[in-house]
Amino acid sequence: MTIFRCVGCRQPLTDEVESGEPVQGPERPAGHAIASPRMAAGTFKVSFDARLLIVHPDDLPGAARHPDARRLAGCCGPSGLDGPNLVCSGCGAEVATKESDCWTDHFVALIAAAVTDEPTAP
Repeated sequence: MTIFRCVGCRQPLTDEVESGEPVQGPERPAGHAIASPRMAAGTFKVSFDARLLIVHPDDLPGAARHPDARRLAGCCGPSGLDGPNLVCSGCGAEVATKESDCWTDHFVALIAAAVTDEPTAP
């Protein structure tokens, strides 16, 4: 198990998570419904280029919404198109992008360079 922390202030950003695979959810919901999360709670996946760590949206208790409202654009949730939209709740550093609009997948992408991982005891 691993906890991801802010590289700047060491604030824990995630709960304990372990490596996993994306969830193959049902087809995109009709209308303006938000899709099911792409990752199961308690899991993460390293992106193909190792720049992002994909996590379940509920696994980030140490992150907060970006103070710049322009980063939160979307009709049903943030689209993630306007740059990082989550910050460390300890120091305010940009740490992740949440996508949860009605036309996007539903996940959070931690910026690998903005976090450090800390293995937890088994």
